[in-house]
Amino acid sequence: MRGLGASAAALVFGASAFLGLSGRWHWPRMESQPAAPVALAEAPIRFTVTQDTLQRGETLSDLFGRHNVTLDFQRLDPSLLLNPRRVRAGLVFTFRRLLGDSAPNQVTVRTSPDQRVVFSRVSDIWNAVAQPIRWQRQEVRVEGAIDNSLYEALDAGVSDEHLDSGNRQRLAWELADVYAWEVDFTRDIHPGDRFRVVFERLVSEEGEVRLGNVLASDLTISGKSLMAFRFSGPSGSKAMYYDAEGGSLRRAFLRAPVEFRRISSNFARRRFHPVLGRSRRHEGTDYSAAPGTPVMAAGDGVVLRAGRAGGYGNLIELRHLNGITTRYGHLRGFARKIRRGVRVEQGQTIGYVGSTGLATGPHLHYEFRMNGVAKDSRRVKLGSGSPVPAEHRAAFIQERDRLNVLLQSSDSTSAPPSAIARQAPETLTRWLP
Repeated sequence: MRGLGASAAALVFGASAFLGLSGRWHWPRMESQPAAPVALAEAPIRFTVTQDTLQRGETLSDLFGRHNVTLDFQRLDPSLLLNPRRVRAGLVFTFRRLLGDSAPNQVTVRTSPDQRVVFSRVSDIWNAVAQPIRWQRQEVRVEGAIDNSLYEALDAGVSDEHLDSGNRQRLAWELADVYAWEVDFTRDIHPGDRFRVVFERLVSEEGEVRLGNVLASDLTISGKSLMAFRFSGPSGSKAMYYDAEGGSLRRAFLRAPVEFRRISSNFARRRFHPVLGRSRRHEGTDYSAAPGTPVMAAGDGVVLRAGRAGGYGNLIELRHLNGITTRYGHLRGFARKIRRGVRVEQGQTIGYVGSTGLATGPHLHYEFRMNGVAKDSRRVKLGSGSPVPAEHRAAFIQERDRLNVLLQSSDSTSAPPSAIARQAPETLTRWLP
């Protein structure tokens, strides 16, 4: 009987399964209903955020007062970089106010590229703390031809993805500074010259992008390769630029004593003088620049004279080692404390471009003299700097080889594509470096 019952049960279950699967089950099947969408309640807005910009002529108290905030800014910690007497217009402040409150409970301002200041209110007490801004460093390589100017070459060779136009201009300036003792970018560049550069691109946690250091470069000028490698040494000493053999690119004299320069008249035995209306010997190089452009000491030296000197107009003459003197003419004025007997350092501002004396327009007349004889400053040997110290030689070679691999690589950047951050057009208005 048990066997017969088990057989009957099996027959019933089997028939049920057959009818169910075939759709002929005499009981109607329950149709599956799609789950009704559940409306998610939006998170209630608990605060509002307002931005305000410090205007010209305003004080911090004026700006904060508009938002019902009263603070004693004179007691702020100097490390916050928010000196109420020196703060500049253009800083953007963010005020966060809880709903129902008449005054904010938090104020944020970016005081530098690397720091923000956060003011927080608890009851009626305000506290201010500095928060660091994290920047990710990416090593980027670019190359291209120099057909006209270095800036135009870099502007064409570096994409917007890597640097915006303002940072591309700064890259040109930085590269010109690296080779300030080697290359005159207004005279030595010819069509067909090329550049390869590895530089740091810094990306902030907020997506801003700015230029870091030039790490390595290779300029091919008239078929000659000029390499530069940035190296600071294991002890963390000041970074310098060296050639492939470890020789310093720094020289005793700069190739040109003005920045952002354009040579308007080269050294020549005779030149038609536009003021005197006759030809005469021209013993220097003229640098055309806007009035007020800073003029730098080409090398370390002592001021021989600083004053009026006939056709030179306002003139500064410096005495250097080994019988070398330099002259800077047509100046609009002199830098503070520049007078006879004062010692100056290479790169120090000593005066400003003008048009005094026999000059038709604003420019600097620069002379380089050896034992009283005028020489073409762009052709004389300008000495050599200190090489990599012997104790750091192995570390330099290791870093040089690493950077050289990047220079020779065909990849445009060593950073992964996912690390390419958005550009921030408003960066310059969000914080003032």
